[in-house]
Parts: sequence; structure tokens; C-alpha cells
Amino acid sequence: MESKLINKSAIKPAPIDVAVGILIKPTGEVLMAQRPVGKPYAGYWEFPGGKVETNEAILSALVREFQEELGIEINPDQAQPWCGCDYVYPHAHVRLHFYLCRDWHGEPRGLEGQQLAWQGGAIDVQPILPATIPLLEWLLQAC
Repeated sequence: MESKLINKSAIKPAPIDVAVGILIKPTGEVLMAQRPVGKPYAGYWEFPGGKVETNEAILSALVREFQEELGIEINPDQAQPWCGCDYVYPHAHVRLHFYLCRDWHGEPRGLEGQQLAWQGGAIDVQPILPATIPLLEWLLQAC
């Protein structure tokens, strides 16, 4: 019987779908959230969102995540699908689904202990989560 060695580093994990929302004020400012302690890349800044649960629609996940993390209700009819991308971190392969959100109810607050910052024109918070960096220039053009 012949045995085969499997190179586990060559096996790519299935991507984890993540719903990401970019809240945009009429002034063009966007909301950034700092990843809380205990999560990978703690202290890095990103656009808020979270994992899509099994059999959950991406937009439904975004609505749920914004209620759980920020205490706001976005208007799903006004959430505009914007772009998507895959990013492979050392700990996970994520498939990011971005929505532009200009209509919500409530004032965003960090319900998971995360810091929040409205950013306009130039993004002043650092460090920025690696998957977010290429999207910043696109976003400035889209807004």
C-alpha cells in the first residue's frame, strides 16, 4: 500500500463570508471601528461588519451586525452593494462584501468596547487592517 503525504499548507481553507458596511454621512465622512482586544489584529482600524452565519443572507448579516456592534438600524433598502474582495490573513481567508450605507437610525456606539471614529477626506487612524487599505482610495472616489 502506497502512502501519500499531504502538504497542509497547500490546502486552502474555504473563505469566510464577511458583511462590511461603510456608513457615510452627508458630509462624506465614513465610520471606522477599532478591532477590540481579544480579536485578531486587535487595535487595527476597519470598516464595521462581521461574519455571515450559515444560511444567512449577506445583507441580513450586515443588518444584524450593525445592531449588535453599533446599536443602529440601517435601512436595508438603501444599503448599496459596492464591491467585494478576498483577502488571506495568516489566521483566515475572508471574502468581504462591502455595502455603502447612507441611511440609518440611531447614533453608532461601540457596544463591544471598540473605539469608533468618523473620518473625512484623509483617513487619520492607524494602523489600518490590511484588507481595508486598498479600498480606501476607491472609497474616496466613490463618495
